[in-house]
Amino acid sequence: MQIALWLLVAAQMCVAHFKLLPHDQVAMPYQWEYPYLLSIIPSLFGLFSFPRNNISYLVISMISTGLFSVAPLIYGSMEMFPMAQQLYRHGKAYRFIFGFSAVSVMYLLVVVAVQVHGWQLYYSKKLLDSWFTSTQEKKKK
Repeated sequence: MQIALWLLVAAQMCVAHFKLLPHDQVAMPYQWEYPYLLSIIPSLFGLFSFPRNNISYLVISMISTGLFSVAPLIYGSMEMFPMAQQLYRHGKAYRFIFGFSAVSVMYLLVVVAVQVHGWQLYYSKKLLDSWFTSTQEKKKK
């Protein structure tokens, strides 16, 4: 799911920057989308931790998830809030993605991304506890 979210953000940014579609179909990216592209890094560290149960890679993955994934989402929510408020109060949107309000589409992405990264952190913590316990048991023997 993380890869799908990342690909959607990357595709929207590429289409907007390279002007592959008219500006009225795909809006220019918000500022928070640029650092969010780094959110693939924690997932890669998490994947690299699996082959040998590498605790340090998993810890790096968890810390960098907060830095590269959750922090841009929080900033993005705050950055888009005035536009969402304007859309709600006045029904006016100035940025669009395929005919839909860009702020609505991006808030939907933020909601899904927060859930994905929350699950990522939750299960990483459970895995870290499990690996740490098994490591301690091996040291005692």
